[in-house]
Amino acid sequence: MAGSARALEDEPFSYRETAQGKVLISWRGRQVMVLKGPRAAAFLARLTCQDELVRQLAMAKITGNFKRGNERCS
Repeated sequence: MAGSARALEDEPFSYRETAQGKVLISWRGRQVMVLKGPRAAAFLARLTCQDELVRQLAMAKITGNFKRGNERCS
């Protein structure tokens, strides 16, 4: 398993959909990104029927985290 995938096993990312259709993505409890409109809809559609590790990886990619391999997993 790659280092980034191991860092995602403890599920540091979470997301929440608002009534207005926005998606709030958080990393370790801190909001790091807001998706709106078509981008939010595409993100939610992508996560449908995926396991949690795939969801974590999708959130890491969309937020730009874990691209360089030097991020801290504190």
